[in-house]
Amino acid sequence: MTRLGYQIPNFTYPDVAADQLFPTVVAQAVEAERSGFDTVLVMDHFYQLPILGSPDEAMFECYTLLSALAQHTTEVRLSALVTGNTYRHPTLLAKTVTALDVVSGGRGQLGIGAGWFELEHDSLGYEFGTFTDRFEKLEESLQIVLGMLNRSTPSLDGKWYQVDEAMNVPAPLSKIPVMIGGGGERKTLRMVAQYADESNLICAVGDIGRKLDALAGHCERLGRNRSEITVSLQTSACIAPTHDEAVAEFEAYLARNPAAEVRRESTIVGDSDEVAARFGELLATGIDGVTVNAPANGHVPGRVSLLGQTLAPLIG
Repeated sequence: MTRLGYQIPNFTYPDVAADQLFPTVVAQAVEAERSGFDTVLVMDHFYQLPILGSPDEAMFECYTLLSALAQHTTEVRLSALVTGNTYRHPTLLAKTVTALDVVSGGRGQLGIGAGWFELEHDSLGYEFGTFTDRFEKLEESLQIVLGMLNRSTPSLDGKWYQVDEAMNVPAPLSKIPVMIGGGGERKTLRMVAQYADESNLICAVGDIGRKLDALAGHCERLGRNRSEITVSLQTSACIAPTHDEAVAEFEAYLARNPAAEVRRESTIVGDSDEVAARFGELLATGIDGVTVNAPANGHVPGRVSLLGQTLAPLIG
């Protein structure tokens, strides 16, 4: 389960040539594995998100990238954070995640959400629909995908998807953990309680307690043991050997990515002691772990290692 995950959300790095882009991504994954992260995750998007850069910045298709990273790592789990359900038919998604699990030697993980980036849908021809549509699709998709991942042959005559004894051969090598991303208290956390092994919250720190209470309430109503579900919080950090280096690298990132200014208050910036103290406060809220991205300086050699070495002792 993901208790300390490293997410790679961006692929536009200063002074990194195109032929060095993938090696730079690999280096981050390898540093993450060696420094104590248990999961490496990438976004499932085709355009860069507004809070990270412009739509025309580099973005890899996530499952192709994860399968490639599987060949350069040996222990970390590999996952999308999170799969946009609207981008793939559930039977294709089940086959894709299974392939990731097989080529990684049993390290595949399914992170999934309803989908939300309207520009991406409209531009590339994916049906966006309403908020209700997307959550109805997600629930139907989970019924199909989980059945296929769990070695059954599900059939569904649903509103959005129709499958008839869908087979999945070869089967996954191991039980694939399922993470649902988001913090919606009425729909998302109810689906976590009903279908998932993990919840990845995206919310303000002050809202964590309420989210955990909502999840516990759904578990109680559904007869699910809340302790079976791992809860992590999505976070951002910019760490460096000294406070001044961390601040300089973060400010340089904002200068070349003005759209990321909105991340100033939510990003934890500092040296190891400062970062450890801030993450210690987050873990004291009752969550089980964190997923962390480092778009400002994750590409700088040694920064991901420093982040893992700082945070792993806090997770225990």
